[in-house]
Amino acid sequence: MTADSSGRSSPESAPEGVSNVSERRPARTPGSEGRSEGVAARTAGRARLLPLYAAGFVTAFGAHSIAASLGAYTGGPHASLLALGVLLAAYDGAEVLLKPVFGALADRIGPRPVLLGGLLAFAAASAAFVLAGSPALVGVARLGQGAAAAAFSPAAGALVARLSPGIRHGRAFGGYGAWKGLGYTLGPLGGGVLITLGGFTLLFGTLAVLALAVAGWALRAVPAAPPLPRTRQTVLALARRLGRGSFLRPTAALAAVTAALAVGVGFLPVAGIDAGLGPLATGGAVSLLAACAALVQPRAGRARDAGRLPDGAGMAAGLGLAAAGLAAAAVLPGAGGIFTAAVLVGVGTGVATPLGFAHLAATTPTERLGQTMGAAEVGRELGDAGGPLVVGMLAAGLSLGAGLAGLAVLLALVAVAVAGAHAPPADTSPGHP
Repeated sequence: MTADSSGRSSPESAPEGVSNVSERRPARTPGSEGRSEGVAARTAGRARLLPLYAAGFVTAFGAHSIAASLGAYTGGPHASLLALGVLLAAYDGAEVLLKPVFGALADRIGPRPVLLGGLLAFAAASAAFVLAGSPALVGVARLGQGAAAAAFSPAAGALVARLSPGIRHGRAFGGYGAWKGLGYTLGPLGGGVLITLGGFTLLFGTLAVLALAVAGWALRAVPAAPPLPRTRQTVLALARRLGRGSFLRPTAALAAVTAALAVGVGFLPVAGIDAGLGPLATGGAVSLLAACAALVQPRAGRARDAGRLPDGAGMAAGLGLAAAGLAAAAVLPGAGGIFTAAVLVGVGTGVATPLGFAHLAATTPTERLGQTMGAAEVGRELGDAGGPLVVGMLAAGLSLGAGLAGLAVLLALVAVAVAGAHAPPADTSPGHP
């Protein structure tokens, strides 16, 4: 310290060109450093999850962009409803058969290599169709795409769980579901535009580039998640684990809301036409359903993480809303019934889906996440196929309203069954659900 002319002490002057840091540095408020570190950690966490969300978009957009346009393919010289059915089933059939296999592989070698390999295989299957230049190979290409999606879809789900703290699983899976919902929404429109501009060649070429871009993004941003030590598991032990309520309840909820979603997309337009609505109105109803599902999922996930939405009660509420939506389509006349159904089914799907996946992640040993996610995805695929089948059979024998009401009753029964699901206390560290 030095004294000025008045005798008061003053801070020593700093050397020329160097400011006195102690005078200029603002005082830190208590907790500000911790808050800054928390924000930085959340930002880094989102950066790691975004490529996984994009992988979900790829499988949803790829499946629906092609499926929605296959009618034009079968309308040509290949015209056959049987051919259309085979082409539609190729993608989903490959997923049902192979998702458990690739899920178990993700546990064995780590989910990141399976994710990257699946995305590259998806790009290769899409590019092979472009290079072959034969429209007759569209079924083979879809089979290859479905097999590739069966690899990277459960791997992405396992990585979402492992890279997120347990207290943020709802939010993480809500974002993942929202991106998949965006793919389902944009797929039919985007596929139609691309086919109009350049045929199936342009569509498959775009899918190849998209999958390659996401693979490169994941390679750069997604950290390694090495396989964890596992005890040897017998077939009986696997069956016992997958037979527990902690697996069956959320998987049944996921299958049921997926069935409602598939029926909403497929049968609400039919109900709308029966009610005298035009294509614009029925298409708007389907878009409204998809938009509600995509917008609600992140919010439902955040409510779950904050403790405001318990898993069992939340899944039951989502199923109840979806059941009410199907009942509205069966009972309420005209556009009111159709649009009410679209909102309720979309919101119900958006509530139940992230809670189902978060509950699976919370109740599954970390080293078995890939296997569990693969098995749960099979349940969703079965719901996707089974829901329209149930409604179609009842509609053929009775009426469309009876078919929708019948599925609503099934959803209500599943809601009662899953209401008792309880997740264990969440771990706050990533990779430990």
